[in-house]
Amino acid sequence: MIPVTRSSMPSFEEYCEAIKPMWESRWLSNRGGIHRAFEEQLKKHMGVPHVALFANGHVAMEVALQASGIKGEAITTPFTHISTSHAIIRSGLKPVFCDINEEDLTIDENKIEALITNQTSAIVATHVYGYLCHVEAIQKIADRHGLTVIYDAAHAFAETINGVGVGNYGDASMFSTHATKVFHTIEGGIVAFRDAGRFHAIDNITNFGFTGNDTIGYIGTNARMNEFEAAMGICNLRHIEGEIAKRKLAADCYSERLSDVKGIRLIKPQPGVTYNYAYYPVIFDGYKRNREEVLSLLAEHDVIARRYFYPSVDSAECYGDAYPAEKTPISHYFANRVLTLPLYAGLSPQDADRICDIILS
Repeated sequence: MIPVTRSSMPSFEEYCEAIKPMWESRWLSNRGGIHRAFEEQLKKHMGVPHVALFANGHVAMEVALQASGIKGEAITTPFTHISTSHAIIRSGLKPVFCDINEEDLTIDENKIEALITNQTSAIVATHVYGYLCHVEAIQKIADRHGLTVIYDAAHAFAETINGVGVGNYGDASMFSTHATKVFHTIEGGIVAFRDAGRFHAIDNITNFGFTGNDTIGYIGTNARMNEFEAAMGICNLRHIEGEIAKRKLAADCYSERLSDVKGIRLIKPQPGVTYNYAYYPVIFDGYKRNREEVLSLLAEHDVIARRYFYPSVDSAECYGDAYPAEKTPISHYFANRVLTLPLYAGLSPQDADRICDIILS
């Protein structure tokens, strides 16, 4: 069987060496030495001034929103994981969905300003599959209207725009380090931010709101990354360039085989962006088989692909009829046509070839 993804891992011996100090210190959580060392390594690798580590990416987004102090409405994308909009709502904000563009499926910056009201305080946009939002245009809109910009960068670890780490854009960026991601810490999340003053409460909120041993200054949560996860992150960070290079081999094979096929559309690379090859999305639009048929056909050959993102999150049952689909038609259109093919460091070009054979047969 070929799964849709498979976690990259260091050698057993390398990880054991990384966690060995814990058997002497017995410091397993609460921001120990491994946690602090990992933070420093991340800042250097990502080229950002500040990072905070979390138990998972979802709670990282919630804490980033809460620490920013924003209230009211947040303009966001419906073409994302449900975690994005859930985090907005659970942080006391109202999501306002802005449709996406047809080129890279990120939020359409040309439609944002029409949605701004006197209640709007933020733009929460998602870098989709590692394709990046149009960050400069979004920032100009935010500056004109005094809005906070927070990116869901769950798919974008290690990416740059013209040599600048993606975590430097907006007021904050959340990166997921779940086991299925290009870079992982077993489970976890990272928030990168530029203004330590603006996000001064981020560590306090992460730790139940404690501001001292006996003082609780914020209504917080328990969102700390433990030492075992930080150790996995330190190990995986040593190998990240090699893992991305392996992913590229399979992605290049897909691109070679599936480009210029009638009814199949691939998203074009963005100028100046270095990719991490987190996902390989294929749009089945007028192909001889529709997305559902291709998904089933691959499964018959023990190849697991994924409808991602599906459905468009503004149609989630838990939101009832609050968000009519006709307001975001492009998101719904692509949610019914995109299939992400298997992609991970251990996927050989030969495996990618076999998958393409099945699709094109």
